[in-house]
Amino acid sequence: MTQTIRAVKRTTNLGLTTAVHRSKPLSRAGMLERMFTFAFSGLVYPQIWEDPVVDMEALALQPSDHLVAIASGSCNILSYLTADPAKISAIDLNGAHIALGHLKLAALAEIDDHAVFRRFFGQAQSKANVEIYDRLIALRLDAVSRAYWEGRNIAGRRRVEVFARNFYRYGLLGRFIGTGHFLARRLGCDPRVMLQAKTMEEQRALFDRHLAPVFETKLVRWLVRQPASLYGLGIPPAQYKALAADGDAGIRAVLRHRLERLACGFDLKTNYFAWQAFGRGYGPEPDAAVPPYLEQGNFETVKARAGRVSYHQSAITAFLEKQPAESCNGFVLLDAQDWMNDADLTALWTQITRSAAPGARVIFRTAADERLLPGRVPEAILSQWQYQEERSRELGARDRSSIYGAFHLYVRGAAA
Repeated sequence: MTQTIRAVKRTTNLGLTTAVHRSKPLSRAGMLERMFTFAFSGLVYPQIWEDPVVDMEALALQPSDHLVAIASGSCNILSYLTADPAKISAIDLNGAHIALGHLKLAALAEIDDHAVFRRFFGQAQSKANVEIYDRLIALRLDAVSRAYWEGRNIAGRRRVEVFARNFYRYGLLGRFIGTGHFLARRLGCDPRVMLQAKTMEEQRALFDRHLAPVFETKLVRWLVRQPASLYGLGIPPAQYKALAADGDAGIRAVLRHRLERLACGFDLKTNYFAWQAFGRGYGPEPDAAVPPYLEQGNFETVKARAGRVSYHQSAITAFLEKQPAESCNGFVLLDAQDWMNDADLTALWTQITRSAAPGARVIFRTAADERLLPGRVPEAILSQWQYQEERSRELGARDRSSIYGAFHLYVRGAAA
């Protein structure tokens, strides 16, 4: 089992090194890049932070479609099943994310009661979840994923036991949010106060009174000048540089604006991203907002279609190189391109263009509110795609996760 876990970590680290390391090891930039890949070597996202409702509207999935998507926490991968694509290839460099995806598929295969499934992956803080794992799920898992979940953490506990202690408090993002809560309380603010709001007007008042002032404190001013302080948000050095173009005042303004939008831009009753940020988990009520795959009305559909999902630990470019020409109908890149240099982007879009069927759609997010590809990907490739600028801005404005600068939609060879 130990050898299996080491093999998973080696694959994860090799892929991240290739994607992120651009500078000499002993340079300041090189050290920051290596700190980032170290931070990302384990579980990063217990929940993905892209809105799957927006994604599915942009992708316009059809029953015959093959969707290729970066997996991350797999909330969106399973939620896309509600749109009825024929096949989903879930790709991730991170072995922990692949193991999480396999865990969810195994649970769907063995659990017949929605309440049990939601307790496991929704509330994710019951000893009964570990008992369900041992009794039903473990035997359904592949050897690598089982070795991961039954491997021991630094405290000597099996990793699967995080589902008895609120899974969403773990992983790099979960700990980042926890640290944010700790620091906010030391500065006289408790982010959980946001969950007391009954109306959007109350949300605004609570944000202005309790959260906005934090951004003016000396501690926060200092923290935003440290690139490593934002690794928990999945912001690698290259992304940080783009966000900090106007110095620490600029990045503080960006972070404040995005937290404000998360707190005030959508009704908290319908925004599970805000509950994760301010409550460190989903709401406890049976009708609380959750990702589509956890909704009771979608349970039987997701369970029946789960066999359409396959997981692959790989860089997405390498995966696409193995796909037949014109065989893919949709591509979900998350914010992975923000990590890439011009050569990486060209290699990726060469394979996307080759493997894309006519009318295929590509969606992705960027940290900055700007077009990412023009001038960096050769025009001979990019001219085969239509950028849907108005539609992109419309969908981005409706993305409840609120943490990105922009949402982007490209369509192969035709205007939408």
